[in-house]
Amino acid sequence: MKTEKKPDREKLLQRMAALCARSEQCSADILEKLRRAGLGADVSAEVLATLRGHGFVDDARYARALARDKVRFSGWGRRKIYTHLLTKRIPSDVIGEALGAIEPDDYREALIRVTRAKARTLDLSDPADREKLLRHIVSRGFEPSLAVRILSRLKQ
Repeated sequence: MKTEKKPDREKLLQRMAALCARSEQCSADILEKLRRAGLGADVSAEVLATLRGHGFVDDARYARALARDKVRFSGWGRRKIYTHLLTKRIPSDVIGEALGAIEPDDYREALIRVTRAKARTLDLSDPADREKLLRHIVSRGFEPSLAVRILSRLKQ
C-alpha cells in the first residue's frame, strides 16, 4: 500500500525559485503549480509571498516580457495579448502598462509580417480572399482599424 507523501514547503519553494530564475512566471502559474504539487492554499500563498519578496515573481515584469515577446516572436496583436494576460489573472492596469510599453516599430513589423505571410497564400484581387486576410489579422489580435488600414494599402 502506497502512502501519499506530504509536499515539502521548502523543496517546493526552492523548485519554484529555480523555475522563476529560468523564466518569467506569473502568480497564477506559480499558485497552480503549487496546488498541483499538493500544497494547501495558505502555504501556497506564503510561498508566493516569499518568491515575490525575493523578486522572483513580479506580475508587472511578467506582463511586459510576455507582451514584448508575443509581439516580436509570435506576431500577436494587443487584443490577443490583453486576453491572454487576463486569463493569467493579471490586473487590467498592469496589462495596460505592459501594452503601452510595446515598441511601436516592433508592433508595426509584427503586423506587416503577419499580413505578408497570410497574403502569400491568397489572391488579393478576390474580395473573399481579402476578407479572409482581414479576419486573419484580427484573429491574431490586431485592432480592426489597423487591419483595414493595412489591407487598403495592399494592391488589389
